[in-house]
Amino acid sequence: MELSVSELAPLERYKLLTGLVFPRPIALISTYSENGVANCAPYSFFNAVCETPMLVVVSFGPRSDGRRKHSLANIVRTAAFVVNLVDERIANGMHISSAELPEDLSEFAQAGFTAAPCKFVPHPRIAEAPISFECRLFQRIEVARAREIILGEVVHIHARDGLIDARSKRVSEQDYRPVGRLYGTRYCTSRHRFELPGELPEG
Repeated sequence: MELSVSELAPLERYKLLTGLVFPRPIALISTYSENGVANCAPYSFFNAVCETPMLVVVSFGPRSDGRRKHSLANIVRTAAFVVNLVDERIANGMHISSAELPEDLSEFAQAGFTAAPCKFVPHPRIAEAPISFECRLFQRIEVARAREIILGEVVHIHARDGLIDARSKRVSEQDYRPVGRLYGTRYCTSRHRFELPGELPEG
């Protein structure tokens, strides 16, 4: 099969990207709305892109009604946000938080998350998250009417006790169990880990 991208509808392109490029890490972004409501939502068009400065990238599409997502509106308004990484412990809450709620309702309450203060940005982090990156807006790229890309500079890291070795800064492979996004409501764990060259694990 060969596919001409110019002939594909936007939804078809989305299906192909999310069905082929996986697993994708998940940025569970938390912010405060203008009226002080704690907001969080997961984004899987996300990744780390640079260490100096320490940058992450997140891509935002519109809400189902065509309006700007609350997370993006809060980022643009404050030039800051928090990326909470997702592991097996908070996976269900992350998925619940993906529902589109009115701006005056908090996804924190729906998902059972606890809002905790940050040191340098004016937004809450998720206390239950294994890792939280406090980010300042580094660059905003308006790709199209319905798509924007945000580069965030990580200025502070909160880590669950035991996940990062204080001296070596190595992450515990045994204790850190991130979850990846596949497509639709499908996700994956990172339980099968292996080195190459060598035999791949079965099952």
